Amino acid sequence: MHFVDVKGILSAQNGMNLYRGCTHGCIYCDSRSTCYQFTHAFEDIEVKQNAPELLEKALRSKRKKCMIGTGAMCDPYMHCEEQLGLTRKCLEIIDRYEFGVAIQTKSDRILRDLELLKSINRKSKCVVQMTLTTFDEDLCRIVEPNVCTTKRRFEVLQIMRDNGIPTVVWMTPILPFINDTRENIEGILDYCIQAKVYGILTFGMGLTLRQGNREYYYKALDKHFPGLHEKYHKKYGYDYELPSENSQELMQLLYKTCRDNGMVCKPQEIFEYLHAFPEGKGYEQLSLF
Repeated sequence: MHFVDVKGILSAQNGMNLYRGCTHGCIYCDSRSTCYQFTHAFEDIEVKQNAPELLEKALRSKRKKCMIGTGAMCDPYMHCEEQLGLTRKCLEIIDRYEFGVAIQTKSDRILRDLELLKSINRKSKCVVQMTLTTFDEDLCRIVEPNVCTTKRRFEVLQIMRDNGIPTVVWMTPILPFINDTRENIEGILDYCIQAKVYGILTFGMGLTLRQGNREYYYKALDKHFPGLHEKYHKKYGYDYELPSENSQELMQLLYKTCRDNGMVCKPQEIFEYLHAFPEGKGYEQLSLF
């Protein structure tokens, strides 16, 4: 990893990424795409070491309280967070200034900051978002090799539920010919029901591939799923969107399960929830992070 000073930390829509790169090793990671113009190895994490100072300056100058988003591009609870505590420092600032936070991760390291998240949620609003893609534990260890498995993330969701912190599940991507089965989706949905998540976010059953992440993904297929690379190439070529053959059936299963169990599944409705600061606490309606 290497350290840099940056000029700003919050986007115009109040999102922030404290790191660049990732060590979780997920085979489908879009952040590897060349369009993001990495000038260093993806696993050589770039640490925005002055992020806390910049965040405090930004929050101090805001006229209204709002939700701060993090985790959209790079997981805020990668391995280096154990040593650096950069995410925790920023959460402490958010808590001190009584802003809200919507935080996205795959890692159970977030439990280290549970008391801090509870404090933020008492003063304003905290939403924890967990990615669940693969119910089968052995398959999950292949698809997402360097982070806790789906079962452990489910346990994190339960802990958040028991502490009054609302949650959203990102059920994406779903990989054609790998985890795009009814059994897999039913397993994830059952976890969501038990954890009483607010909503499930997906953009269709499939994945996207573009230059950079496509090459990495296909190398993983060659290693773990012999012959599947050729099957992908024959069916999808160099398409950006790779929908599952089972997409319609699986989306109907998602819609029905959410309807029957009071979970939200319309992306726009979920995003509006993530961005909405509580009424009476300096409410500010935001666009997407």
